[in-house]
Amino acid sequence: MLLVEHEAGVADLARLYLSREGYDVHVVTDPAGAAAAVRRLRPDVVILDLSAGVHQEVAEAAGAVPIVCVVPDGSAGPGPYAVPRPFSPRVLVATVARALRGHEPAPQAEGVLRAGEVLLDAATRTVAAAGVPKTLTATEFDLLAFLMGRPGRVFTRGQLLAAVWGSAESAGTRTVDVHIAQLRAKLGALSPLRTVRGVGYAADP
Repeated sequence: MLLVEHEAGVADLARLYLSREGYDVHVVTDPAGAAAAVRRLRPDVVILDLSAGVHQEVAEAAGAVPIVCVVPDGSAGPGPYAVPRPFSPRVLVATVARALRGHEPAPQAEGVLRAGEVLLDAATRTVAAAGVPKTLTATEFDLLAFLMGRPGRVFTRGQLLAAVWGSAESAGTRTVDVHIAQLRAKLGALSPLRTVRGVGYAADP
């Protein structure tokens, strides 16, 4: 991702928190080079300090790439993803995760996801393993559906909190571990869930 921030200290703090969540962050502190950097790097998301005054140029260069705007406190951003300044790094991380989630390809057609012998039907909100129905809580189902809908992709606990719980601040990261453990217990040896040490979790196809 590309972070356009004219204050070096703020940029360093934001990069630290985003890197901890597994994001590859490229920082531009000179707004004049922001649009060129977007064209060169082709990031998945742009974080733009609106005080830099280059939103129009960056938006044109970004095209369909989502832009998370850092706006003055009390101001509205030009798009759906805005973080008021001064911002909490955790709020920034959650907003970035939401922006990426809103621009991901749709899961497999018809809302039916398969991973090995585990079958998830989004329309009926049912899950079966080797043909045996499994009873999941609403959150367990949403977590499993999110991971199975993006097979092989590794998500940090913070990204999963933002995606499934709605905010990286609404629950502790331990919550993710507990729900993953509960899913594994219910799906048994057929569980497609994989732990990536030091990073987070993924669902194998």
